[in-house]
Amino acid sequence: MIVIKFGGHAMGTHAQDWMREIATRFSDGEKFVVVHGGGPQIDNELKMRQIEVKMQNGFRVTTPDVMHVVEMVLTGTVLRSAARSLCDVGLPAVGITGSDAQLLEVELKDEQQLGLVGRVVKVNPKILHDLVDMGYLPVVSPVSNAVNGQALNINADLAAGAIAGALRANQMIFLTDVPGIFANWPDRDSLINEISVDDLSAMDFTEGMIPKVEAAVNAVRSGSLSARVIDGKSLSAFQSALLGQGGTWIHA
Repeated sequence: MIVIKFGGHAMGTHAQDWMREIATRFSDGEKFVVVHGGGPQIDNELKMRQIEVKMQNGFRVTTPDVMHVVEMVLTGTVLRSAARSLCDVGLPAVGITGSDAQLLEVELKDEQQLGLVGRVVKVNPKILHDLVDMGYLPVVSPVSNAVNGQALNINADLAAGAIAGALRANQMIFLTDVPGIFANWPDRDSLINEISVDDLSAMDFTEGMIPKVEAAVNAVRSGSLSARVIDGKSLSAFQSALLGQGGTWIHA
């Protein structure tokens, strides 16, 4: 089992190419779950509506107006587009959200600072196991509902990491807009090739690296055999990752 998280930056030029790579591996018997983000698409919609885009420590500050856009874009445009594109290359993709069959149980992370941003408390992977066992490829949009029914914005990196752990995936691959995890971002010479989860969790990071690191650590500590952060814009990087190479490799 391989869990793949792709962000909005990975949905560009090479999207169809890396989907074909998945199709090839799928036809050989490999099982996949895909979790998608969509930050650039959300930003574009917010700007069109003249709603402020505000980030804090790598998380999107989510007011009710922002949450409306997040849910509309992720569970509508992006989820449908991702599932359709995977089907176009012959994959039996099925789109679901974190709310479906209570896949993700979530609660508010820090309402005062972040607004309607949630954190994953528990993963109930039965729906994923059922879909995979029936021969489907699940595509997960991370938007989820709290106990009171309120839709919450769940960081896709963290949702993917939690899902990979619950599925005890062989590998969790994060397709991002950078070649891996940097010890001293934005110093490009500080790329970490491989690191243990304990050493990684002991390091300090800033801004966009925070959710990536937290997600990778959580994935491995909760059950995934490994995690790898790669440049999702590079087809060769994705091909290497499927072979267990490249990017930043995080292990126990």
